[in-house]
Amino acid sequence: MTTSDGASCEWTVTGMDCGACAGKVRTAVERLPGVSQVEVALMTERLRVTLDEGQTTRERVEAVVRSVGDGIAPKGTVPARKGFVLPESGRPATGSGAAFEDQPARAPEGIVAGGSIARSLPWHRTRKGRLVIGTGLLLVVAWAVNLLASDEVARWAFVLATLIGVAPIARRAFSAAHAGMPFTIEMLMTIAATGALFINADEEAALVVFLFAMGEVLEGVAANKARDGIRSLASLVPKTALLEVDGRTREVPAEALAIGQIVLVRPGARIPADGEVIDGISGVDESPVTGESVPKPKEPGDAVFAGSINTEAALRVQVTKAAEDNTISRIIRLVEEAESARAPTERFIDRFSRVYMPAVVGVALLVAIVPPLAFAQAWDVWIYRALALLLIGCPCALVISVPASIASALSSGSRRGLLMKGGAVIEAAARITDVAFDKTGTLTLGRPRVTDVVPLGGTETEVLSLAAAVESGSSHPLAAAILARAQADGAPSLPASAARALPGKGAEAVIGGEPAWVASPRFAGTSGVMNDEVSHIAARLEEEGKTVVAVFRPGRLIGLIALRDEPREDAAEAVRQLRTLGIRSVMLTGDNARTAAAIAGHVRIEHRAELMPEDKVAAIREMVANGRVLMVGDGINDAPALASAHVGVAMGSGTDVALETADAAILRNRVTDVAGKIRLARATMTNIHQNVAIALGLKAVFLVTTVLGITGLWIAILADTGATVLVTLNALRLLAFNPDREM
Repeated sequence: MTTSDGASCEWTVTGMDCGACAGKVRTAVERLPGVSQVEVALMTERLRVTLDEGQTTRERVEAVVRSVGDGIAPKGTVPARKGFVLPESGRPATGSGAAFEDQPARAPEGIVAGGSIARSLPWHRTRKGRLVIGTGLLLVVAWAVNLLASDEVARWAFVLATLIGVAPIARRAFSAAHAGMPFTIEMLMTIAATGALFINADEEAALVVFLFAMGEVLEGVAANKARDGIRSLASLVPKTALLEVDGRTREVPAEALAIGQIVLVRPGARIPADGEVIDGISGVDESPVTGESVPKPKEPGDAVFAGSINTEAALRVQVTKAAEDNTISRIIRLVEEAESARAPTERFIDRFSRVYMPAVVGVALLVAIVPPLAFAQAWDVWIYRALALLLIGCPCALVISVPASIASALSSGSRRGLLMKGGAVIEAAARITDVAFDKTGTLTLGRPRVTDVVPLGGTETEVLSLAAAVESGSSHPLAAAILARAQADGAPSLPASAARALPGKGAEAVIGGEPAWVASPRFAGTSGVMNDEVSHIAARLEEEGKTVVAVFRPGRLIGLIALRDEPREDAAEAVRQLRTLGIRSVMLTGDNARTAAAIAGHVRIEHRAELMPEDKVAAIREMVANGRVLMVGDGINDAPALASAHVGVAMGSGTDVALETADAAILRNRVTDVAGKIRLARATMTNIHQNVAIALGLKAVFLVTTVLGITGLWIAILADTGATVLVTLNALRLLAFNPDREM
């Protein structure tokens, strides 16, 4: 994609195991001329920039990223791991020179959304893994020399072990410094290890280098564990499909399926594409996609998701979405894009961390020189303490505390059909005080059926024919119900023209050269076709919880049609759960007051009825002025109201609108998932606060103990890497969080 400011370019970056790693990539790339809108996604290993290639080439961007120690390749390929290549088979390359190639390979299985997340190598095959093995062996050799040789020889063994182990770290440190980032953990580590050698803390310097390498490996393992939930989405869609052509089937790649083709799905097989059942009746397990544990019966005309499992009998399915647009692909894109929508807490921590590291370096410098100069203290003691302080100066644990929790929450939610577009949405959802529901399709099933046809100026068949003609081009649930009833009763179809919707009122069209309307009794009343007797009939039907529409032509009423849309089974339970969470619920509907009252009484919810679309927006804005509002609607008719709320949630089983227009979506069409989404958001914010407390608490404790001389270099490096691992592991707990369970 190209914009007026440059081309949008995207790469896959490997080697980012903590927030500081992603920060280095971002800072290095931002400094290049012609680069703007830099997005670095830690959990999805993505780098996206807007690039003016007249000033900086793509190759220059890749070179800068490699210079700070990370692998990079264009989206859709796998960045080479330093000293290790993935050939097309996805297995380690063998043969002469293969172990030292540095070229991107084609993406093996497990690549998510075009290559964003590749399956990680075993830790011992990575660059950092080889470093920890090498430094460990050097340390063991040095200890062996210490046991068998003199102290002087042993000292040089530890010096050699330190220098060899710190060399690759120092190389990355100086590359980062050259890119304009002098304050990195690699630079602090290099200074600390080298300084320890100068004050004769040789054995401890070698141990610190080993512990640093071990900590990096542990960070990588923990980060990859957090990514596994997102990676697992890609494996839901089968790689092949049975394409049916002229009565015969042949196996083809699932990604090559085109809209309109027909595939055969055998019992026990995964459905290879979003589609519509055209033959067969079977139960389909949608839990891999929506988290719904009970298989749903599917018959001709029903929609199915790619990745769901056919459990009983063979189905013939017509493909309705290309591979890149199916539900799984859209969920993956949403999860990937969500990492760019950073929470306010995360942005604050980023700003804080930029000040924190230079401040700690300044404190370390004062610790090194003030006591010896001002109080005649021993230089080696205070330099040692200053070097230990340097190792506490890296804010890795603090920086990763938010994105690790957000990524885990997004992954956990997506497996249960609860989609949220990033940390900002999660943070907003956690603070919700009021929830506003649309009625049709949200609190109700959205499948109304015609219950009464009241002819007043013609026969029942004439009423249905005229109404069906007016509604023939509409996708509204009420229109679909009228069309279905007209077809079932065999009502003659009438040609219509100039059909259009009247928002909040109904629809109109020209039938037989004369206008006709299907509209609310209120609108019909303003048109002068309702009398007291007819209004009484409409009121009686509405009091039964039915929606009434009037079918009329200029100056005369043809008849009334009553429809009923049943509340969802879990609607009342959802309102109760929200009440338990301390959240007020209200139903906003354009339906008449009597029908709204009947539905609201069943669900036990406050309601406001007879609202035009602009009235809904005004109601939401009124609520927003007094609290934090989440609006739940169908994602189409309620778009203005959804946009006006702090968080807009679309109900819908994977529709384009549900996934792309609102801030969040619920795929299972369960109203109780609204409360589940809020519980997940609150649990995420609690997890983030725990992570921040762990990161800052450990730093504060060891800053004090280091200055007092209670802890030294190796404890300092354990405190740094240990805090990062603890924070990541704590964030991983969200993967097991069950939002359906009331807290």
